[in-house]
Amino acid sequence: MKKVLQILICLFLVTSKPAYAMDNQNDDIQAFLHRLFAARIQLLVDKQYKNVQPFYLPAEKLSRLAMEHERKRTIYINKWADARKVKFVFSSGDIRIIRVKNMGDTARVSVTQSLQLTYQYSDQELHTMGIGTRHVLTLKKHDGKWHVLKEWYLDPLDENPRLIPASQPVEKTFMSNGHSNHKGRKKYNREKAVQYANKYAGLANQIGSNQRYNKKYLDYTFKGGDCTNFTSQVLGDREEGGGLPMRPDWHYKYSQGGNVSWVRTDSLKNFLIRSGYGTLIARGTYDQVAKPTKKFPNTALAELKPGDVIGYEMGGDIDHFSVVTARDIRGYTLVNSHTADRYHVPWDLGWDKNTKFLLFRIGN
Repeated sequence: MKKVLQILICLFLVTSKPAYAMDNQNDDIQAFLHRLFAARIQLLVDKQYKNVQPFYLPAEKLSRLAMEHERKRTIYINKWADARKVKFVFSSGDIRIIRVKNMGDTARVSVTQSLQLTYQYSDQELHTMGIGTRHVLTLKKHDGKWHVLKEWYLDPLDENPRLIPASQPVEKTFMSNGHSNHKGRKKYNREKAVQYANKYAGLANQIGSNQRYNKKYLDYTFKGGDCTNFTSQVLGDREEGGGLPMRPDWHYKYSQGGNVSWVRTDSLKNFLIRSGYGTLIARGTYDQVAKPTKKFPNTALAELKPGDVIGYEMGGDIDHFSVVTARDIRGYTLVNSHTADRYHVPWDLGWDKNTKFLLFRIGN
């Protein structure tokens, strides 16, 4: 996962229940937070930057940076849409206020957000995705009103719009759910793997587990990232997931946690190749995996089926894993992951032309 995750150790730990009293003292803070996030959700579609400016303090450097971040992510996501020949037309979402520490003229708050974004093709076909994020904000009261003084969150839309691959991919829809034999081993149940990935997609999830992770497993978000742990669960959970057998070099002990190959990105990549649990179909930039080649006339990406896995390599290291869960109505590959939570999000959204994508076929 991205190295900035390390700073999470010193931030609020996100809990499952609000850690503040529901009293009048915090009513105005709660109301401010709901207005703030509602304005930012709408900004992604209407691009009316002036509507979020009143929530910030332009005289404060960190507040200006937080405000500028929202502007840049809006620019990025809409330029990505332009490159993919779609348009974002709807946005909605909600927040859960986890913790408020009110200190009079300042406050420290912890918030989770579930965001839904809908894009549209030119012939009116729509697709809705989910994104979940965890936020830590410091608020400051100025002229009797609350404002954002500073904010941190791991943003999957934090990318340079100048580095978006511009070419339009050529994908075909070759979806095939169900069971696939795995070199004489126990079958990999693709259908259950995808159901697991959808159910436990966390804050991004639109169905299933009340936006929660599977409580059987530790949450590694604050220990370097949970994307690899989640991918391993999808592949190996015996009750609800794909059911690939655990092994001495890839396993989870429910009283202790996962071993290195279960929870670390580069180690999982090496295990998939070494064990034969996964076959590396292709490794390359966006243009290399999303364009037709002699070997893959329908593109390498089109070879992936629901239940397969994509690794994201930055600077020679695997930074992230996601699970292929569907294709949109035009056949564009969609993925689920943790840290930040994603549900049916386009596979390249949030990554740039320097990223190398590793496409893994799981099973046969």
